[in-house]
Amino acid sequence: MPRAVTSTRRQPKAISVATTSAVTWADNIELVGLVFELEPNTSNSLYSQYTIGLHAWFLDQVRQIDPELSAYLHDGESEKPFNISALEGELLASGKQLRLEAKQIYHWHLNALSERVVQFLKLWLTNLPKTIELSGASLQIKQVNIAHAPTTYAQLLQSSVQQSLVNLSFISPTSFRRKGHHFPLPVPENLFHSYLRRWNDFSRLPVEQETFLDWIDESVIIHQHHLESMKVAAGKRGSVTGFTGAMSFGLSKAALANAEFTELFYGLVQLAPYCGTGHKTTFGLGQTRLDWVEQKSTTTVELLTNMLAERIEELTELFTAQRKRKGGDRTDKIAVVWATILARREIGESLKAIAQDLEMPESTVKTYVKLARKALKQGKIE
Repeated sequence: MPRAVTSTRRQPKAISVATTSAVTWADNIELVGLVFELEPNTSNSLYSQYTIGLHAWFLDQVRQIDPELSAYLHDGESEKPFNISALEGELLASGKQLRLEAKQIYHWHLNALSERVVQFLKLWLTNLPKTIELSGASLQIKQVNIAHAPTTYAQLLQSSVQQSLVNLSFISPTSFRRKGHHFPLPVPENLFHSYLRRWNDFSRLPVEQETFLDWIDESVIIHQHHLESMKVAAGKRGSVTGFTGAMSFGLSKAALANAEFTELFYGLVQLAPYCGTGHKTTFGLGQTRLDWVEQKSTTTVELLTNMLAERIEELTELFTAQRKRKGGDRTDKIAVVWATILARREIGESLKAIAQDLEMPESTVKTYVKLARKALKQGKIE
């Protein structure tokens, strides 16, 4: 069985601590990035969309301590004040599933972008559970480190260093929403729109968006990039076309005449590793580093997740076309739901696991599987 290493070649710098209780910070901190060292006791199968489980596990931890914050994180209409990564470490592709290896160390990142979430993390770390429980797998929490230093939005502005070139690496697939579709390119205006939305929601230092983004469009020069695109099944429904890789860019000489926007530009660059880039960052997409990280070759694990995403997209197109012919709403999300459920059933996931991830009754998921299979037969897709 071929092995696949999903971590990048260069790990983010972390401040190691002996115990989780040593990870702490001042009360006024607004941003922090944590990295968890996890170890499975036994080798276990893991479904390819396990980041849904990591997302749900964290929200359940919040619910147990602060139900009001949990409701806001789950249902809030603003930008999400946290994000997570996928597991970094050695994984196996085992048939249509992933496999965690016993006694191997995996790293998982959790970043907080608002003072309220940072305060929750500080309290939570004083009584951290011993394990992270995923469907069919249990991972011991061996240690928690600080990956991105505790700071404030004002300090990001004050500490940002102007330099001729800026490097950003997109460690996990990254994508933007543009005119109702995925847009898998790091166009500077999209990058900084992504960062500025978080800044305006959480910094208490709001900036007029349109004027700044016009300045970005005119001022940022891309010097180099190495990017690859791929499809991933991300979030609870559907698939995403995203990109990974690195890019190098800077400001034009004329741009430097606007000192306020120049300062904000470098402050937002510093924000990128905390907030991630693009959408679905709470499900592992858009993890970003302030460095040029060499890309590894495509792994069997990535090929596996790419196959699931392509199957979801194929089924979505079929079901959407069928509903259109029958007079249904072309944008009806039911086609995406059917496609996601059926694709996951095809790779062997249980109705119970799918229902839990999609927060739907198991009986409804079972009914949707039957309807989707009937539609699939009518559409003659094998």
